[in-house]
Amino acid sequence: MSGPAPLQPDHLRLGVNIDHVATIRNARGGRYPDPIRAALMAQEAGADGITAHLREDRRHIIDEDIGHLIGAISLPLNMEMAATEEMVQIALRHRPHAACIVPERREEVTTEGGLNAAGQHNHLKPLIARLTAAGIRVSLFIEPDPAQIDAAISLGAPVVELHTGKYAHTDGEERAQELRRIADAAALAAKNGLEAHAGHGLTFENVAPIAAIPQIRELNIGHFLIAEAIFEGLDPVVRRMRALMDAAR
Repeated sequence: MSGPAPLQPDHLRLGVNIDHVATIRNARGGRYPDPIRAALMAQEAGADGITAHLREDRRHIIDEDIGHLIGAISLPLNMEMAATEEMVQIALRHRPHAACIVPERREEVTTEGGLNAAGQHNHLKPLIARLTAAGIRVSLFIEPDPAQIDAAISLGAPVVELHTGKYAHTDGEERAQELRRIADAAALAAKNGLEAHAGHGLTFENVAPIAAIPQIRELNIGHFLIAEAIFEGLDPVVRRMRALMDAAR
C-alpha cells in the first residue's frame, strides 16, 4: 500500500488545537471526552499537526496528555508553553516536534496577545537554546510587529506564530489594517529566513484572507473548531476548514 501523497510546496498546514476537548473532560473529571480521540479524528480529517497548550494551572491539557498524544498520533505535536523552567523540563522530557512559547497569565481566560520577545530577550535566549539543542523546533507567538520579528531573529527561533486575535475581533477598515500588518510581518519573517505561522480567533468566516498570505506556512486553530464540532461533528468541521484554506491558497 502506498503512503500519503507528498505535500505540495505551497501547502498551507493546519494545526488543530484540541485543548477544549480536555476543558470539557476536566469539567466533570474522569477520562471523557478523550482529547487523544479528538486528535486522531482531526488527523483522519486532514489536519497536518496537533497543538496542545499545557498551561501552568492545567486548566485543560494535563501532563499525561502530552505523553499520550506523542504515543498515539503520527502527526507532529506542537506543545504550547510558557517560558518557565517547569515547562522547559516537561518539553525536554517528552521531546515534542515543536514548542510554541506563549505569554501566560493565570487570570486570563485565553491568550490575550503576543509574547514580548523583544522585552524578554535575556530570559528567553537560554530557554530557546536548550529546546533547540534537544531537537525541538521553537516558535514564538508574537504580535505582527517588526520589533518582535527582529527579536525572534536575534533569539534564534526558527518560527514565529503571528497573533491574529485583533484581526479576528475587528471589522471594516480596522480589520483591513490588521490584515496588512499580518501580511507585512509574514513577509518580513520569510525575508529573514523565519517560517511564519498564524493563529487565534480564526473561523470559517475570517480564515480565507489569512490563508491567502503566501508567506504563512501554517495556521493553528482550536476553540472555533471544537465549539463548532458540538453542532456539526469534528470530522466535517476540520474538513471544511481544510477546504477553505486550500481554496484561499
